[in-house]
Amino acid sequence: MNLEELMKAAQNVQDQLSKAQDTLDKVEVEGVAGGGLVRVKATAKGRIIGVDLDDSLLQPSEKQMLEDLIAAAFNDARAKADAVSQQEMGKMTQGLPLPPGFKLPF
Repeated sequence: MNLEELMKAAQNVQDQLSKAQDTLDKVEVEGVAGGGLVRVKATAKGRIIGVDLDDSLLQPSEKQMLEDLIAAAFNDARAKADAVSQQEMGKMTQGLPLPPGFKLPF
């Protein structure tokens, strides 16, 4: 493979990465905590879209539990976003001549 072909291949990979990042920002995941009392919607890229709280949690006595559930729902959404991101990026890198164990910086 000559330098020109290598440069074209690199540009192609960069274009594919850009498209994949755009796609990930359109895929939605939902993190859930407290058996559904707290829900966090996010994109697979990690952008938070919304938070839904059950009315039963909106009491001063439930403040600490609500804070813990919100954190848990955010973490659940983040884990799901990461899983979708890895899956999508894995599809894109299939067939690339990368050494075993090499990870691209997504």
